[in-house]
Amino acid sequence: MEPAAPSASVTLRDVAAASGVSLSTASRALDERTASRSAAAQHVRKIAEELGYRRNSFASSLRRGETRTLGVLVPRLSDTVMALMFEELERAASDRGYFAMVATSGDDPEDERRAAETLLDRNVDGLILATARLDDDLPRLLRKRGVAHALVLRTDGVSPSAVGDDEVGGYLAVRHLIDLGHRDIAVVTGPSFTSSGVGRLAGARRAFEGAGINPPQEWLIAAGYGIENGFTAGESLLGGGSGKRPTAVFAANDNIALGVIAAAHHFGITVGQDLALVGYNDTPLSARLSTPLSSVRVPLAQIASTAIDLIVNPGKEPHIRKSMPTLIPRESSGPPRHT
Repeated sequence: MEPAAPSASVTLRDVAAASGVSLSTASRALDERTASRSAAAQHVRKIAEELGYRRNSFASSLRRGETRTLGVLVPRLSDTVMALMFEELERAASDRGYFAMVATSGDDPEDERRAAETLLDRNVDGLILATARLDDDLPRLLRKRGVAHALVLRTDGVSPSAVGDDEVGGYLAVRHLIDLGHRDIAVVTGPSFTSSGVGRLAGARRAFEGAGINPPQEWLIAAGYGIENGFTAGESLLGGGSGKRPTAVFAANDNIALGVIAAAHHFGITVGQDLALVGYNDTPLSARLSTPLSSVRVPLAQIASTAIDLIVNPGKEPHIRKSMPTLIPRESSGPPRHT
């Protein structure tokens, strides 16, 4: 028997009657959550397919008080890391039988709150926020309302969070440059309102302190996470206005590093020879640049899986779970030329 074309007129009652089972038995056989392997259940599913029956999973979920849907809030999907993070969240959600839908906020707290309300109006079972600023009130409001949620890649220190250990990552990057022989090291971090920017700078400072290095304050720049931010910071560091420039730069994400590379090229400085450079996140482009970029790799798949579990399996400790980053050295970070 050839499968029929899907038809809205085929009901669960039709499937039950054609299968010779009760309505409740047919419902259980077609419930994706239970997925019985019994011969009877397989018979019902075969009949349903032949009739062209399509289960209304949304209505079934509403009857159970859930939609098997999670809302994900990111600043923007044009950011490579955010796009990769959402892909991993979508995959991890699907593995657990959930669907993930995304909304963007542009790093604006008001837009973020409106986007969160829009997702909640669609009865999502929980929210995942990749937008948490340290001064953001949304996580507190979600806690107050009892909304299941988790922060990802950033944390406010209170709400359930799945993050990379940014302090360890910042330390690894700068320690790598120190071990190569660099002493004149600059750091370009993310915005000071993000836990990731604060954590990576804290790690860099710990590496400096351990080596007895006290970089000039103007070499510690809090920028945005975009390429233009990196270019502006690179111009400031490499322009030579003060007569001295760093021999190495730790850029707190790969986009910032790309901007620094562009600024270095503008001043005739060769990355990997005249200037050592380390980025962060190890995005796919990093290894494919003309001078492959050393970068700190963050386990996005592990972080995504943890974030989903914080919502669908709540109550487990700790609430803030950190995944370890790894330094990936490449040609962009070499020893200072004078050594």
